[in-house]
Amino acid sequence: MRGSTLLAVLLVATIAAADESYILDDSVGLGRRFDGIGGLSGGGATSRLLVSYPQVQRNQILDFLFKPKFGASLDILKVEIGGDAQSTDGTESSHMHTATDENYQRGYEWWLMTEAKKRNPDIKLYGLSWAYPAWVGQNSGSPYTYPEITAGYITKWIQGAKKYYNLTIDYVGIWNERPYNKTYIKTLRKVLDSSGLYHVEIVAADGSFGPISNDMIADKELNASVSIVGAHYPGTHSDPAALSTKKQLWASEDYSTFNDDVGAGCWARILNQNYVNGNMTSTISWNLIASYYNGLPFFRDGLMTAIEPWSGHYEVMGPIWISAHTTQFSQPGYYYLKHNSGAGHLENGGSYVTLMDSQTKEFTIVIETMSHDHSKCIRPPLPPYTVREQNATFLLQGSLAKVTQLSRWNSYLSFDSGNSSYFEKDIPVKVEGGQFNIFLPVDSVVTLSTLSGQQKGSYDNIPQPKVFPVPYNDNFNSYPIYSEAKYFADQSGVFEIAKAEDASHGNVMRQVVSTRPITWCDDANQPFSIIGNVTWQTTHLKVSVMLETATTCAFVAAKVDEGGCHSASATGVFFWICSEGYWNVTSDLAHTETLSHGSYDIKAGQWYALDIYAKDDIATVSIDGHEEASVYTKSKVKAGYAGIGTGGYYYAQFDDFYLFEATYF
Repeated sequence: MRGSTLLAVLLVATIAAADESYILDDSVGLGRRFDGIGGLSGGGATSRLLVSYPQVQRNQILDFLFKPKFGASLDILKVEIGGDAQSTDGTESSHMHTATDENYQRGYEWWLMTEAKKRNPDIKLYGLSWAYPAWVGQNSGSPYTYPEITAGYITKWIQGAKKYYNLTIDYVGIWNERPYNKTYIKTLRKVLDSSGLYHVEIVAADGSFGPISNDMIADKELNASVSIVGAHYPGTHSDPAALSTKKQLWASEDYSTFNDDVGAGCWARILNQNYVNGNMTSTISWNLIASYYNGLPFFRDGLMTAIEPWSGHYEVMGPIWISAHTTQFSQPGYYYLKHNSGAGHLENGGSYVTLMDSQTKEFTIVIETMSHDHSKCIRPPLPPYTVREQNATFLLQGSLAKVTQLSRWNSYLSFDSGNSSYFEKDIPVKVEGGQFNIFLPVDSVVTLSTLSGQQKGSYDNIPQPKVFPVPYNDNFNSYPIYSEAKYFADQSGVFEIAKAEDASHGNVMRQVVSTRPITWCDDANQPFSIIGNVTWQTTHLKVSVMLETATTCAFVAAKVDEGGCHSASATGVFFWICSEGYWNVTSDLAHTETLSHGSYDIKAGQWYALDIYAKDDIATVSIDGHEEASVYTKSKVKAGYAGIGTGGYYYAQFDDFYLFEATYF
């Protein structure tokens, strides 16, 4: 017995002797300014379903995202400047479909920014384009052909935010993940300044660090035009040239990972190591909230999930609470402590950073020990490394030395049991003689702070999930003009609520993009919008359709299997009418395979009720109650969304949407 006791004592002594010490000291100076943690709505239409939530649940979701000291408590909201084109999970409407069409009632990003500001007046706002209306490039296909026009277009968006919503835009980008243009960047800076928008900082170039940084070093005017060098998915590393610019460095888009525990681990690791490894002072999650249909690209790659506006059900996921470990204990304007004096790697794997208010000297330490397999992000590949449980001793020096106690919050990710715990308050850590020791298990996040008042916000009675409500109908009369009908998700073109010329139809959905935009994806040439569920096997719907001009076509569809950037290749059952007096049924959006066709007295300016009933391998189609065909669909598509659309970029109207039946695959 005595031998066992002696062995235990020796073992403890051995572990204690192996403890590593880390100095936290502000007397050697502060590191880089902290610019905040953010989320990105758009790129594209990633918040589409959120706006249709019942008000009670919608407000709760917004609290989890933006309310200080409640949930994610985000510091930055980045939004897409809509460009009328597909930008990942859908299209977002431009404020200027044409050069003479300036309208700030379109889209939901205005609403989202306003709601974020209501909860946190200090939140920073950042706009970036994925696509541009064709007129911006004068149909050249590039936003850089006429840089003054493009700069004016972006400036109007910034001015409109202020004029109509009292929103101050703090940052603006160039063209998401596409080649930048030096002349355009310099022109944008000049146009912003000449419009009195000196405060708006340019982030460039929302791609990689190297090229823009090298150009900035070689071009003084370009360097003066850019305030922040922003890169996407940098893998926690920046670039020597980026550091040489002496600018703030951001991971201006990062994460993009399924929001389970591994996604939370990814987020925890990069929030710390983007600074530790790359001197990046802001990290922005794509996306803010996964609020788009299952079956669209990158499903659930958001900080939380809200995909059922009809039920009100939503899920607060781990990345919300990982964010809280930093955001509830800091704010933009704090400073990181320098590397090896408050930021660095832990000897046995993991990392730590210290954030300090330079005025009050309040400070916060965030520690993460995420293992390799439990913190893989979607991109880039993560090199192998090892993390072990460890004891760490922190030595507080400088102004930190006077502290005697630190509040403590923990997240422990349990991948074996599946019982992870997030953002739980623990007993305070005692600091004695300017130091403390802490045990750090693998896959943990610990925040230690001189600050108090944080909370793990919650709401009771989140509604249970439900399937899409069927039968479902919408005559579009309850919506404001220029808004979007609930539950519809545009995949190319833009479908807006408009007043019908025929008063008997009241409001209608109208496809309003008349020229193919400057695209980010390889957009479909046929504007269309989807609704429902990608696993609908049987679908019966009826929609009234009016073609506005000659030589145009429109369709209703069932079993549409594709959206997002690959939507041009969508297959399904598409029932078309055309103003030349014919109809047909195709198996694809691109209209390459006709399954049936016939003639009908179809004219522009008249309404027609189209009915499609697709079940198993048969689709029955009717016009104004007259059955035109019962088509064998050759089993090409088993299931998919319902949809409406047009044969090209031209105007058409849709009304009286009825979904009678939908069964799941």
